[in-house]
Amino acid sequence: MAQDSTQPAPGTAPAASARALLPTIVPALLVGVVTSLVLLGVSAAAEELQHALWQDLPDALGVGRYSVAWMFAVLTATGVAVGLVVWKVPGHAGPDPATTGLEAPVLPLAVLPGLLLVTALVLAGGPSLGPENPIIAVNVSLAVWFGARVLPRTARRGWVALAEAGTVGALFGTPVAAALVISEALAGQRVKGQLWDSLFAPLAAAGAGALTTTLVSEPSFDLGLPPFGRPGWTDLLASLVVASAGALLGMCAVYAFPYAHGAFRRLRHPMLMLPAGGAVLGALAALGGHLTLFKGLDEIAELGRDPDGWTAGEFAVMTMVKLAALLVAASCGFRGGRIFPAVFVGTALGLCAHALVPGIHPAVGVSAAVLGVLLAVTRQGWVSLFVAAVLVASPGMLTLLCLASLPAWLLVTGRPHMRLRPDGTAVR
Repeated sequence: MAQDSTQPAPGTAPAASARALLPTIVPALLVGVVTSLVLLGVSAAAEELQHALWQDLPDALGVGRYSVAWMFAVLTATGVAVGLVVWKVPGHAGPDPATTGLEAPVLPLAVLPGLLLVTALVLAGGPSLGPENPIIAVNVSLAVWFGARVLPRTARRGWVALAEAGTVGALFGTPVAAALVISEALAGQRVKGQLWDSLFAPLAAAGAGALTTTLVSEPSFDLGLPPFGRPGWTDLLASLVVASAGALLGMCAVYAFPYAHGAFRRLRHPMLMLPAGGAVLGALAALGGHLTLFKGLDEIAELGRDPDGWTAGEFAVMTMVKLAALLVAASCGFRGGRIFPAVFVGTALGLCAHALVPGIHPAVGVSAAVLGVLLAVTRQGWVSLFVAAVLVASPGMLTLLCLASLPAWLLVTGRPHMRLRPDGTAVR
């Protein structure tokens, strides 16, 4: 007997109807725009404060903008300022950042002003953290609060997915990154309908967030490295080795994370932990120079403009200092994400590999190293591939990266994450 063509094939979930998906478009677009505006607002405020701290104020005082003394003073002062907010502001700027990741908790509205304030302080003051984790937490909390009042019968999980997708799209300036993150999050879950049914509204939110960011700030991740043509066998070998080296280096920070976090936790008070962390970051900045400050995106662009402008030793110092700065900033209580600093670590490592072995193309070294470091730090396979690929505008690079991800993944899978449980033990 012939199968009814209107019935789903055996083993497949029935697809959602267009009538069910259409009502999700407007809320998704609204959430996407708002998530981008929150990110852009915090970033703009941080840029103004950064300009005042690192240009206007040292110029007025007659000290070097990035002198050792000034870097130490500003980073320590940033620790004091963030410590005061965490100590005194209602909500204490959210939970311990060592226990959070891209999957943000839903926070009470009273927590959000403090979290936004410390995020801007961290971005401006120089600690090696990006905006992604706290901004996602803020946007998720706002979306859930809004949804509970406007469409209370809509599941909370739907609003969380929209806010996460919109923020990721805004961060990277493309909805592709958000689609990859959501797809990875859906793996292993029971999905109602087909995969694209579940991605439909988040993809709309991500597109709105990405478009809003693009129209306002024109983000770009292309480093402008020397063009890379057709990959060869030596390029494949280099990508396999460098990606594995990046994964091993990243895992060093992952294994050290609980111990660094425990050392700062022994100080017991944010007004001790955060200034101490700022002082350590100031000392690291004295070793690595001003390029190892901040979240790292502007700094990797500077490295990419002149990939042969530093020696292998200088690249190695920047790699290790930035990795240590990421570890300290994430351990002592500064609020922020780890993706963008990890990209700097990988970029410096890849250029170090090129400086040591000139036969390694800069684009191959950078992309492979970024892939390996991100796999270790984030354990997000698709995001790691995406970020590594967009740094170099070359279709041939994607094949190398897919292959290079295999040995790197074997080195990180099943091992601790750079994220802790509330009791201080590592998540696996």
